[in-house]
Amino acid sequence: MSHTAPKTAIVLAAGLGKRMLPITETMPKPLVKVAGRTLIDFALDSLAGAGIGPVIVNVHHFADMLEAHVKARRSPQIVVSDERDAVLETGGGVKKALPLLGSGPFITFNSDSLWIEGKTPNLKRLVSAWDPERMDILMLIAEAATSIGYDGRGDFHLDETGRLRRRGTDASAPFVYAGVAIVKPDLVTDTPEGPFSANLFYDRAIAKDRLYGLRLDGQWLHVGEPKAIVEAEACLASHAAR
Repeated sequence: MSHTAPKTAIVLAAGLGKRMLPITETMPKPLVKVAGRTLIDFALDSLAGAGIGPVIVNVHHFADMLEAHVKARRSPQIVVSDERDAVLETGGGVKKALPLLGSGPFITFNSDSLWIEGKTPNLKRLVSAWDPERMDILMLIAEAATSIGYDGRGDFHLDETGRLRRRGTDASAPFVYAGVAIVKPDLVTDTPEGPFSANLFYDRAIAKDRLYGLRLDGQWLHVGEPKAIVEAEACLASHAAR
C-alpha cells in the first residue's frame, strides 16, 4: 500500500430516501435493516475491516437517530458532518466534509451499497488497485445483468485498460456504479456552493481520461426500494446456506 493510499472515508448518509418510502417516513434509509443488519453498519464494517478511518458520516434526514446509532459503535472512528440545515446532495456533502477528510485521496461510500464478498474483501481490492499516477477516481463497478434488485440500463462501459466511459446515448451499458469510489480531493475544489451531485467529480475525471473501474468480486445487491430488501435477504440466505 503506497503512502498515497486512502486513509479516510465519507459514508453518504444524509439523503431523504424517497424511493424507500414508506419505511423512510419513520427512519433514515441507512438504518433500514437487511437480514438483521443496518445498511450503514455494512458500510462501516467494510471500512473498519480495510483499516480505513476516521470515517465521516453526513447526516440530515432523521439526523438525531442516525447520529445516536453511529456513536454507539466502537470502530471505525466516526466524525459526524452535520447537514441538518440543508440538503447538499452527494457532491455538496463531500465538499462540506472535505476539511475533515484531509489532503489525501479518500473513499466515498453510499450508505445503501451492499454486496456479498468474493474471495478478498472488495474494499481491500479497491485500495490495492488504486494508482494515483493514472487515476483521479477508481470506482467499484458491478455487472448490471447479474445484480440483484437493479433494473436500470447500466452506467458505464469499461475498456481493456480499466478506464470507464458513460453509457451516454447507448441503449445500455454493462456496468453499474456499485456505490464506492476512491477520489482525489482536488476534484472537489472549485465546485459550486450548495447542493450538487457527485457526478460532477466523475465528469471531471472522465474529461482527463482518469476515471477507472474495478469489477466487484462477489454479488452486488441494490437496495433501492422496499421490495429490494426481500430480494437481497433471499440472496444473502441462499449464499449463507452454501
